Amino acid sequence: MPPDANANVPDGPALGLIEMASVARGVVVADAMVKRALVRLVQAHPVTPGKFVVVVAGGEEEVRLSIETGVQQASDTLVDRLFLAQVDPQVIPAMAGGVQVKEAAALGTIETFSVAAAVLAADKAVKGAEVKLLQLRLARGLGGRAYFHLTGDLHQVEAGVEAARGIIHDGMLLASEIVPRPHADLLALLLGQGDVPPVHG
Repeated sequence: MPPDANANVPDGPALGLIEMASVARGVVVADAMVKRALVRLVQAHPVTPGKFVVVVAGGEEEVRLSIETGVQQASDTLVDRLFLAQVDPQVIPAMAGGVQVKEAAALGTIETFSVAAAVLAADKAVKGAEVKLLQLRLARGLGGRAYFHLTGDLHQVEAGVEAARGIIHDGMLLASEIVPRPHADLLALLLGQGDVPPVHG
């Protein structure tokens, strides 16, 4: 296919993720995955400590084929994989930088030991409660960990956090916290919405 053939592939409905223990092999795997099937390359980057993550989206069969190819190419560098046939529409935008908000009734944060666990938990949280996924950070500068923020009414955030916690297995949950009525300055800094104004007086 031509080099830009994947440029107009829609985000979803399926999402696939592969995590490897080698940056060099990760570059090869990412290339093979997007050449093998008509998928969109959502993320392909190194993560600490010395790992590489590839995320693709597109049609269910295309993503499944891309993931199979990635697993084969990763070989013994494979750390983890994830396939979601019907990813929630909020997940991919949250990976790209997140949603901007100025106020929230409650803020929930889930932190995991692996990238795949965070993506799986974020998808479950927004499907299990009426919450908005604000940001999904995948391991850059986090020692291989990942986290996400969600917001909504307090009881909905509690339900979302509980749903996320319930799907994380094998000791992959690091922490979960809920902050009622988070301060606007905190939201601005967490979501990269600019510097907090200086305090005068």
